[in-house]
Formats: sequence, C-alpha cells, structure tokens
Amino acid sequence: MAAELAEKVERYERLLRQALEKAVISPIEGSHMKCVGEDFREMAESYYKDGMYFIESDDLVNALVCFSYGHAWLDAGAKLGVFDVDDDVLFTI
Repeated sequence: MAAELAEKVERYERLLRQALEKAVISPIEGSHMKCVGEDFREMAESYYKDGMYFIESDDLVNALVCFSYGHAWLDAGAKLGVFDVDDDVLFTI
C-alpha cells in the first residue's frame, strides 16, 4: 500500500510539474481574464510547493492531495481559456 502511494505521489508531482511548464497565460495584458490566469497559476504553484513540503515531511497523503488540487487549478484554467495549451494528455481540452 505504501509503495502504491509513493508511486502515485511521484506520478502526480511529475504531471503537475509538466503542466506548470506548459500552461502559458493567454489573455491580453491588463484584462480581467489575465488576472484570473495569474491567480489560477499562483494557486497551482502554491499547491506544488506545498506538495513538495509534504514529501519532505513524509506526509504522502497530503502531498498527493496538493498535487491533485494544483493540477485541477491548471486544468480548470485551460478549460476556461486562460491558458494556451495544446496537450490533451496533461489537460482536459
């Protein structure tokens, strides 16, 4: 069971890291949607950092939760159109 959890945490960390690399904020500068994209990205980055903290603290359950939530923010942003993405494996587009 612990090995399965560790594998899942590793996979979700990698997916969120890759999604953060690919999620480019697309709305025009100064627009409300640009602010939304920045907020969504900041939430995803914060969850990623929290997940890494939980890994270091050997709290894999909360690390997995953080990586999942972080990816959800990026996926929601992609669906909303605030991120310019073309990867249908990392994002629901």
